[in-house]
Amino acid sequence: MNIKIGLEWFLNPDHLPMVAGVVTGKYKEAGLDVEIIQPTEHYDGFEDLKAGSIDIHCNEPLHLYEHHFDGLKSLGCFFETRGGVMIRADRVEKLKANGKIKITTPASNPTTNKIGFEIIKRYAQKHGFTIDRENVEFVETDFWHINNMKKDESFDGAWLCFYNFEGIEAEMEGFENLFIDQFESPYPNFSALEFMSTQTTIDEKGEALCKFIEVTNEMSKYIQKSPLEAQSIYYDYSKEDKSELMDKIILDTLPRFDKDIKSDSKRWQELYNFLEELELVKLSKQEYAEIW
Repeated sequence: MNIKIGLEWFLNPDHLPMVAGVVTGKYKEAGLDVEIIQPTEHYDGFEDLKAGSIDIHCNEPLHLYEHHFDGLKSLGCFFETRGGVMIRADRVEKLKANGKIKITTPASNPTTNKIGFEIIKRYAQKHGFTIDRENVEFVETDFWHINNMKKDESFDGAWLCFYNFEGIEAEMEGFENLFIDQFESPYPNFSALEFMSTQTTIDEKGEALCKFIEVTNEMSKYIQKSPLEAQSIYYDYSKEDKSELMDKIILDTLPRFDKDIKSDSKRWQELYNFLEELELVKLSKQEYAEIW
């Protein structure tokens, strides 16, 4: 049976379990013809799910709430990393002095900016200082955070950073920074990828979706035990040139895959409370319960 998966962004090592399932033929052995689709825009998958043009979408768990629609279902989280705001090490004192801070980000909009500032604000409160909203500017660029900060000294930091990418790149290049994640700032982590589907798709392809999850769990176990094979699988499928940086990114990414993917209403309850507190989402108890 055909299973179409819409990604959240461009193909990268976060998607390795699905890539491994395709490259090794394990999905085929389970009777599944899995197609991995890269979107034009970050939120395309939600419209595609509604239209029935894909069967599964993977995206950050906060979008289960922000882009909620009747019939949206969680199939479970398959990947979680550390994520947050990266501040240049030599700009931390400027931050603490409530100076003007300029942040590069791949997505600048009221919702994303509000969350980014909240992370910085909570970090400040934890460490005994304050920072005013008007002193933090978010500038939309792209995902190449380290490169953007190196090319433009006016950028004091970056938002929507993921440790298995930017953290590893910064370590490799000696780019000193303060990485404000859920351990540095008291907020619920959402730097993860959740498989999402719809009730209609579950009704029509429920058995196939179960097989997909089963094989994906096995693929996560396989690539974690065989890191060199995981690197080879990624380069083979992506056609990306092999590099020391990508090798390191893949090695850091592998332990972050969940080997027991399942829908879990408790896992993202704190995240929902956080978004509700920021007045970014509001679902009824029934709407929340029906996601899982």
